[in-house]
Amino acid sequence: MRLPLLVVALLLTAACSAPASSTTVTNGEIAVAMQFPPRSAYAFDADDGALLMTLGVAETLTSVDSSAQPSPGLATKWEQTADPKVWRFTLRDGVTFHDGTPFNADAVVKALTYISTVSAPPRAVRDIGLTVQADGANAVLIGTAEADPVLPLRMSSGNLGILAPSAYTAGAQPSVVRTATGPYVLATVNGADSAVLERNDDYWGDKPAASKVTVRYVTDPQSRALALQSGDVQFAEGLPHAATAQVESAGGRVTAYPAARTVELLLNQSATPFNDLRVRQAVTAAIDRPTLAAQVLQGAATPAADLFGTAVPWGAQAPPAGADQAKAKELLAQAGYGPEKPLTVRLWTFPNRPEMPVLATAVQAMLGEAGIKVEVTVGDYSAQEPKVLAGDFDMFLNSRSYLSDFADAASVLTSDYTCKGSYNIDHFCSPEFDTLVGTLATTSDVTARQKVFTQAAGILNDQAVGVMIVHPNNTAGSRGVTGFVPDPLGVRPVLPQLKPAG
Repeated sequence: MRLPLLVVALLLTAACSAPASSTTVTNGEIAVAMQFPPRSAYAFDADDGALLMTLGVAETLTSVDSSAQPSPGLATKWEQTADPKVWRFTLRDGVTFHDGTPFNADAVVKALTYISTVSAPPRAVRDIGLTVQADGANAVLIGTAEADPVLPLRMSSGNLGILAPSAYTAGAQPSVVRTATGPYVLATVNGADSAVLERNDDYWGDKPAASKVTVRYVTDPQSRALALQSGDVQFAEGLPHAATAQVESAGGRVTAYPAARTVELLLNQSATPFNDLRVRQAVTAAIDRPTLAAQVLQGAATPAADLFGTAVPWGAQAPPAGADQAKAKELLAQAGYGPEKPLTVRLWTFPNRPEMPVLATAVQAMLGEAGIKVEVTVGDYSAQEPKVLAGDFDMFLNSRSYLSDFADAASVLTSDYTCKGSYNIDHFCSPEFDTLVGTLATTSDVTARQKVFTQAAGILNDQAVGVMIVHPNNTAGSRGVTGFVPDPLGVRPVLPQLKPAG
């Protein structure tokens, strides 16, 4: 039976229960099929750090709890110093690297100095002037060029994992084999094909149940489903929705959970007709988002009521209303469009994500019912992007992850929706919105920041700044293991939770 979609707090704190007859096997071995292979030999500056964290190999100074608040990791506490540009992090005692050397302040300084000074640092620390220095053996002082209210959240980025000093050799990429601190040791790497993990019996926290994990990188979704169905692997991520029944018929279990991603129909407000709020509202009213999610995408997505949705605690938790074609036609008439003056617009999208052309065709039909003729073009994104950024388009169906390396929405709100935003495809400009988002520069309380995120999403809805269409679902399947806990934020280890079932 397919699991229902859960709110994020439950996703991060409640494990999937096993059948009553199953038992946990300690010291068992498991095999897993992962969706994305390492991009560049597990390099942190190539976004492979997040993969190492998912595997349970590398760890960061902080983590994130079910409320998207920073929580202890390799650091147990942190505080802003008298200088607001500097934070002090107290390090966890009793931690040992996989190579047997002690975890201490000097190791943190070496690791964070390396990753912040590479030619292309991870997004979490790019262009912030990060500096790190030891403050005794068990604390570090981390500074930035300007006061940074969310530095503890930044430190949860998987690309800021701490490796042993032995990992760093001048002129070479850091070695991740047996140099991290996590519950699993990366023992063997076979390029981008597979890896072998061994349990870290000296781990400072809870130890995994499986003594060994064979990680296979399988890029084809159907192949992952077949491997799970046949028993070749006991866990697989990124299963195709169509494979749910076959996996479940083989005794497996499929979990669907929201992704921190939104498919949005962007409307060009720099030109007619979408510089008219009534036309934007008409488009919103004409699109049946619940139908798009449940029928067009066959349950592989959740209808979007706002920019964020249920993957994060500040997003809308209730689904949006269905289409209201009468309201759409009324708004179009108020704007001067109707049978005597029909509205024709262009809709562009790209095929890189297979759901995009399908959604574009469905949106075309829904807008057609309201009297809007839509000309759909599916083309290369790289050729489309310069034109949409320049305002040379009508509608653009885009898919966008709204978190950038850590659980905070300030970056996407600034880049995508402020007047001078570098990725403001809608060409939306509101002094009220900019002022609200500007308060985030000095707001360090995470709960207060999340309230701003919610308010900002409300303004986007009120002004019909694009139509938030759906939030795609992530999926994972298990057969022969229990304990999987979905993580929509992608900031917590996945494999250490898995328990071999007998």
